[in-house]
Amino acid sequence: QVQLVESGGGLVQAGGSLRLSCAVTGLAFESYAMGWFRQLPGKEREFVAAISRSGSGTYYADSAKGRFTVSRDNAKNTVSLQMNSLKPEDTAVYYCAGRHGPYIGRGASTFDSWGQGTQVTVSS
Repeated sequence: QVQLVESGGGLVQAGGSLRLSCAVTGLAFESYAMGWFRQLPGKEREFVAAISRSGSGTYYADSAKGRFTVSRDNAKNTVSLQMNSLKPEDTAVYYCAGRHGPYIGRGASTFDSWGQGTQVTVSS
C-alpha cells in the first residue's frame, strides 16, 4: 500500500521558517520523482517544487525560488521542503506527491501518488 505522509506544518509568523517532511512507504522511492504542491480552498492545486529521482535536479515555482529548498533522502524514503522567509500568501495546505519515472513538468496530473496534506498558516 502506497503511503505518503506529510508532517511539519503549523502556524508561523511572516518571515519565519518551516520544514515540511514527507515519509513514503509502499513504493520504490528511488524510482519516483517527488514534488510539493499547495492548495487554497476553492482553488486549483499549485506547483511549489519538485526533485528528480536522484536528487540532482530541483525545480521551483517562481514564488518559491530563493526561499524554499526541496531535498530528498533515498536511504530514508523521505522528501523535505525547507521554507524560509515565509509570507502570508504562502498559507495553504501543502501536499507531497510522487511520480513513477522522471520529472516531466509541474502539472499536478503528472503525479500519481499523493499525501493527505499538511496545513501551513503564515500570520502577518
